[in-house]
Amino acid sequence: MPKLKLSAFISAICLMSLMFYGVMGFSQTPRSTIRLTTDPPLNQLVPFEAEAEINEPPARLTLEAVDAAGQPLTNAKIRVQILTPSKTPWFTTDFPIVEGTKLLDIDAISPQGKLQLQQTFPIRGTYQLLVDVTPQSTNAFTPFQQTLTLSIPENWIKYRNFAILAAVLLAVGLVGGWIIGGRQSIQPGEIAPQRVRLLLSGAVIVAIAALLYVNVSAEMAQSEMSMPMSHMTESAPKSDAPAVKQVQGLEMRLTGDKSAIVGQPARLQVNVIDAQTKQPVSDVKLKVTATQLENNWIAFAYEGRTAGQFSWQQQFFDGAPHKVEVEISPSSDAVRKFQPFQVEQTIDVEGVAPPLQVRLTGLVYFTSLIAVGLLVGSSIRRRRQRPSRATPQNS
Repeated sequence: MPKLKLSAFISAICLMSLMFYGVMGFSQTPRSTIRLTTDPPLNQLVPFEAEAEINEPPARLTLEAVDAAGQPLTNAKIRVQILTPSKTPWFTTDFPIVEGTKLLDIDAISPQGKLQLQQTFPIRGTYQLLVDVTPQSTNAFTPFQQTLTLSIPENWIKYRNFAILAAVLLAVGLVGGWIIGGRQSIQPGEIAPQRVRLLLSGAVIVAIAALLYVNVSAEMAQSEMSMPMSHMTESAPKSDAPAVKQVQGLEMRLTGDKSAIVGQPARLQVNVIDAQTKQPVSDVKLKVTATQLENNWIAFAYEGRTAGQFSWQQQFFDGAPHKVEVEISPSSDAVRKFQPFQVEQTIDVEGVAPPLQVRLTGLVYFTSLIAVGLLVGSSIRRRRQRPSRATPQNS
């Protein structure tokens, strides 16, 4: 009987070992994946600079779906969602409304398993790219999802500007502290020396002006009269080109939102059909470009193939009018040849002022720098004026 129990125990251990190694081998089996490359390289990517005299071109992202052997997954549909970095209440970015939102949502056909797009990244931080790959034909390959991350550091110019501003505020505080810490006579009926009273009065006036600016700006934002980000909202110029165009028996129609709000994605869609049969045309190439009109920089661009319909969601993070241009041309294997043509649509974008909390946080930081300077300056002045103790003399 004991031998029987020992044999059963050994058999159970062997069976569990086989199952364990089987699970481990399955988990280590190579699977389909997404390869991400950027141009410029990751270590050279920087966020959008609103005050830059020359705007950098958008980053080019290339996503390639490959199988376990590293071969491209052909005839695939690739959906990409780009999510902005999470909110940073204590160290806000240039566009706090954009934090924690969806920047782009695109669903495209990829005959060679590759998707390329150009995107301007508005703020620093870690972006999430949610990629969903599915086959166009049934059972061609197993659908899969993957989350990629893209970390973009802050532009070094921001740190330089902040260091300069901090130095100026500290210097102002040091000078004020030096004045306050000095020996000053108080005239009868005065509660403080004249220079101290003048300094405190100036500080109060500056604080009141700053608070008024914060509150007035917030009130104007609520009444849709605030300055969006770096400039006032302007009405978008109307485009002469229609959103629907027919050329050589083809009809292209650009539909969707004609206005947008910063922080919320706008929905757009392009349809290419045969003007006579009203059927989708699938052998055409598509080129989409979204351009900010005030400074003429590209926010988003995509070029690929379409099955007659292409839709995407895009956030216009800069509160200024944008122009969306869509151009189609025949693909290399197209039966119908035609001259490329395009349609365009102007999008009115409503800017949103930063929240009151963000403005107050910045005000607290700047006030704290001045306060530190006052304390340091006053302490240094008092130490220098402290009378030296008389040394006792031996009789």
